[in-house]
Amino acid sequence: MRMRAGSGRPVGADGPVGADGPVARGPVTRQERALAPDLARGAMLAFIALANAPLFLYDRPRGPRLHVIDTGLVDRIASFAVVTFVDGRAYPMFAALFGYGMVQLYRRQRASGSAEPAIRRVLIRRNLWLLVFGFVHAALLFPGDILGGYGLAGLFMLALLPVSGRGLLIWAVLFTVPVVVLGSTYGLATGDGGALVGALSTPDPWAAVTLRLADWLAATPFTALVVILPMVLGLWAGRRRILEEPERHRILLRHTAVAGLSLALAGGLPLDLVVVGVLPSSSVTVNLVYGALHTLTGVAGGLGYAALVGLLAARLQSRWARQALPGQRREVAPGRITTAVAACGERSLSCYLAQSVVFVLLFTPYAGGLGAHLGSAATAGVALLTWLAIVAGAGVLGRVGRRGPAEVLLRSLTYRAPRGNR
Repeated sequence: MRMRAGSGRPVGADGPVGADGPVARGPVTRQERALAPDLARGAMLAFIALANAPLFLYDRPRGPRLHVIDTGLVDRIASFAVVTFVDGRAYPMFAALFGYGMVQLYRRQRASGSAEPAIRRVLIRRNLWLLVFGFVHAALLFPGDILGGYGLAGLFMLALLPVSGRGLLIWAVLFTVPVVVLGSTYGLATGDGGALVGALSTPDPWAAVTLRLADWLAATPFTALVVILPMVLGLWAGRRRILEEPERHRILLRHTAVAGLSLALAGGLPLDLVVVGVLPSSSVTVNLVYGALHTLTGVAGGLGYAALVGLLAARLQSRWARQALPGQRREVAPGRITTAVAACGERSLSCYLAQSVVFVLLFTPYAGGLGAHLGSAATAGVALLTWLAIVAGAGVLGRVGRRGPAEVLLRSLTYRAPRGNR
């Protein structure tokens, strides 16, 4: 231990030492980041855009999973594709990566010599501030916010950090219950879309704030219950560095990708066919079963997507290593597309919020008003174009070495030094 010049206070390898030992280490540097998690987050933000954009449509009746009831063939095909491959499949992958990231953060802090109480304070602050971010996001932009649910679930996950790998799997089994119970409600037809769509379709922007917050406050605890299952599985995967060292886990990743995506396709198909009108909505009980099946197998699908990106990362890293010249120390740099998507994942919080800004400006009745006119196919096109534009912007920020603005704010709030150590 050494003394900071002129301060009279001891410091550890990464910062000052407080009463509980070394304070937590600062945010991760670019050199310390693993490719696979960032690539997965960046790619899945396309799915988040595809899932959220249809919620901004209004003045039309809605069926299960809040999708508008389309009559045109192209729109019905677009709805089928989104419900099959996106709805209930994107958020579990993000939740799993959230749990995975908690392990990375914890491991990094411990390796730097940070004390347990300091690490827990960092994690508590991070999750509490995510709740605040979610509140502001809902108030200003989107009541279907997931940040609040992640922050709330993340606070509970702190209790599971010391649990053994086997214990985590037992907890995962227990948390299938709220996923099945709450997920079943997604199979019910919703008519005009309920409170969430009402908050996005009111022409009064001030009334919209009240409606958005009311919906967010009611929904956030349930969101937290649904995302805990993939978060626990993310903790389990993080313990094994599966995405940080994908080349060592190819067999597991391959089996997870095949099994997870197959289950998601098969389990989601009944509700998918109801959404597009191929299967009749026969009874409430049947629709509840379809909704539960769609949601539970969506967790498998989210893990399958994460595994698929892990396999892609392992393949890319092997290719870059082979392309390196003999005796060359560093690997060949990734291509521009890979770099841009990974940069988007590195700035996933800013990019997620940016999507909501674009959708509000384009779709809401007090702004662009497109929500009253576009069908499902055109809305999916707008969502993908929005994602591409945001990826391009993230790529520019990556090339100039700038973090996303939301990440800068969250990290400054999370890693601020206690008053006694300033």
